[in-house]
Amino acid sequence: MILAGDIGGTSTRLATFAADGGGVRAIAKERYRSHDYAGLAQIVAAFTAAHPEPVEAACFGIAGPVIDGRVVTPNLPWVIESAELARQLRLAEVILLNDLEANAWGVFTLGTDDVVTLAPGRPLGTGNAAIIAAGTGLGEAGYHALGERLIPFASEGGHADFSPHDELTIDLLRWLQKTFGHVSWERVVSGPGLANIYEFLRGALPETPDPAAAISQAALAGTDPIAVRALDLFVALYGAEAGNLALKMKATRGVWIGGGIAPKILPRLKQPGFLEAFTDKGRFRPFLEAIPVRVITNDETALRGAGFYALSSRR
Repeated sequence: MILAGDIGGTSTRLATFAADGGGVRAIAKERYRSHDYAGLAQIVAAFTAAHPEPVEAACFGIAGPVIDGRVVTPNLPWVIESAELARQLRLAEVILLNDLEANAWGVFTLGTDDVVTLAPGRPLGTGNAAIIAAGTGLGEAGYHALGERLIPFASEGGHADFSPHDELTIDLLRWLQKTFGHVSWERVVSGPGLANIYEFLRGALPETPDPAAAISQAALAGTDPIAVRALDLFVALYGAEAGNLALKMKATRGVWIGGGIAPKILPRLKQPGFLEAFTDKGRFRPFLEAIPVRVITNDETALRGAGFYALSSRR
């Protein structure tokens, strides 16, 4: 029995998994509002009280950099330590992964119904791959090719400098600098990023706990012209940064688009704006046009990936 978790700035999902052939099968699952708890240890305590079955291994994918078994989460006031969780669960060790690394492992558990292809490309049997995911933050990870195998690894590329490319996005950068100082890609390609773009375009934010969801819904319904413009710009910037990541990782085997936002705005991602921005890299357009681009629609990919990694590490 494996305890796995997907810990994000908005919600935390925990599940127990059992080995199932070459993959994992969920036994019990729960979802918690991250901000309702002082730390992951409290959530683990609530889960294990409800599901007291003994576990033999544990792995958690966390939105933040994992350094020596410790994470200071950028979008939550938490410090998570593997040693503390191991003592709590009475295990020899607990594995902490960056959430996008867990997402990358989760791709290996997906079926054809869990993925929508935006661009089939001309995939190679060897070569690297990449994954990018916008949600509460912006996560990025890569896959290093080892022969025909792909080995996921974490990055913090979502916090790299935002790079505008025309007059509108230059104005957006200057506007964001007044509020944030340093402007990362996460400030524009994330749920809060969509809200930032909407405000920049002179929109009054909806009075709701989740303004990004309200903006995207209004844009898809066509009921708010500023929301339509904001979502179109968001999609173009998402595509541009996905293309940047594909170049940096030399992701000839493909780019996966994960996270909670992509499935909700899939009709917009299927329109030309995303892929045009993805491939708009001058002399490297043909290189990017050959890369498959796929959207992950299974919202439990990171959770499954944490369980899959824990199982794989025991083999």
